[in-house]
Amino acid sequence: MFLDVLRRRNPAFVEAAMALHQSGQIPANAYVLDLDAVEANARVLKSEADKYGLKIFAMTKQVGRSSSFCQAVQRGGIEKSVAVDMACARATHNAGMPVGHLGHLQQVARAEADAAAAAFRPDYWTVFNAEKAHEAGQAAHRAGYKQNLLARIKAEGDTFYRGHEGGFEAADIVSVAEGLDRVEGGRFAGITTFPALLFDHETRKVKPTPNLATLSRAAEALRKAGRRDVEINAPGTTSSVLLQGLAEAGATQCEPGNGLHGTTALHVMEDLPELPAVLYLTEVSHLSGGKAYCLGGGFYIDPIFPDYPVKAIVSREPTTAAGALREVEIPPPSAIDYYAMIDADGASAPRPGDTAVFGFRGQAFVTRAYVVGVSGISTGTPKVETIEDSFGRTAAWPV
Repeated sequence: MFLDVLRRRNPAFVEAAMALHQSGQIPANAYVLDLDAVEANARVLKSEADKYGLKIFAMTKQVGRSSSFCQAVQRGGIEKSVAVDMACARATHNAGMPVGHLGHLQQVARAEADAAAAAFRPDYWTVFNAEKAHEAGQAAHRAGYKQNLLARIKAEGDTFYRGHEGGFEAADIVSVAEGLDRVEGGRFAGITTFPALLFDHETRKVKPTPNLATLSRAAEALRKAGRRDVEINAPGTTSSVLLQGLAEAGATQCEPGNGLHGTTALHVMEDLPELPAVLYLTEVSHLSGGKAYCLGGGFYIDPIFPDYPVKAIVSREPTTAAGALREVEIPPPSAIDYYAMIDADGASAPRPGDTAVFGFRGQAFVTRAYVVGVSGISTGTPKVETIEDSFGRTAAWPV
C-alpha cells in the first residue's frame, strides 16, 4: 500500500536512502525522512490553512519528534507544534519550534505543569477537567502570564480510540467556559476533540466523526451565550484537501501530522498534493529456514487498514523495481520485534547486508528506531542532516 505509493511518487527518495545505507552513512532500523518533500508538503498545508483562515500546528510524534523534520516544517511556513505529550513539547522546543498547543491527547502531569508553563508558554493548553485547568492556570500565573485554555469535550455517541476517552460534558459547555474564566492564571479560549475526522473503509473516503458535530453544537451554544472568537480545534486525519471542509464545519485550528509526510489513509487511495516523505529502512542480518531475517526495532505498523500483505524492497543496489519486492512476516504485537522475516525463496534471494525498505504508516515515538533526516533529494544531492532517537535527541551511532 504505502510502499506502492513511495515507489511510484517518490522513487528518488527510496533509491537515495538505499544508497546512503549501503555506503554506511545511515543506520539500519531507521525511519528516514525526505526533508525537501516535508518542506514542500508543509508549504501546501500552510497555504490551504491560510486560505480558509485556519491556525495550523504540526504534529511530530509519528516521526520521532525529529529536529530536522521540525525545521523543514518551519521552512514550509508552519511555525509551531502541537505536543501529544511532554516529550513532544520538549523535543520541538529544543529544535526551535515553539509549542502552539499542549495537552492535545496526553494531559500534563501535575508536577510538570510549572515547568511546562515557564519553558513553553503554549498558545493553547487543553484540559480535560477542572483540576487540570487549575493546574495549568496556576502554573501560568506563577510564570507571569494568562494561559488560553481549550476544553476537551465529549457527548454520547462520540468516537474515541480506546484509552483516549475523557473531557467535559459538551452539554455543560457554557458553564464550563465560565468556570475556566474563573481559573486564576487562565481563560477559556475554545473547545477541542479527537478525532474530528476518520477514514471510512467502506467508502474509502475521510468522513466527519460525531465529535465534529459535538464541536459544532457546543460552539453554537457558546455563541448564544454571547461568546465570540471561540477557538474550535478539530484534529484527525488532516491533509490539505480536507481543510476547506473543516473550516466550513466551523473549525479554526487544524493539526496535520501524517499529512506532513503523505501517510494518511487517503494518500493511499488518491494522489493528494502531499508527497510521501517517510520510509522505514533496515538490513538483512542472516538466513534461516528459507527466510531472510532483517533487523527490527521499528516495526510498529499503525493499524489504519485491515491486515494486508507486507512487502519490502530488498536489494544491495538502489532500486524501486518490482523484481526487488519480497513478502515479509512481521512479528505480532505480542512479540518483541527483534527481526522480521523476509521470503528468501527463488532467484536473487536476499543476502546478509542487503538493504530492506518498507513503506507503512509508522509511529516512531513508540519504537526504538533511529530517525534520519535527509536533505537534497529533490536536487539529486542527498545529505544526511540528523540521526536521532525517537525523542529528537542526537543518537550515539554507530556507538
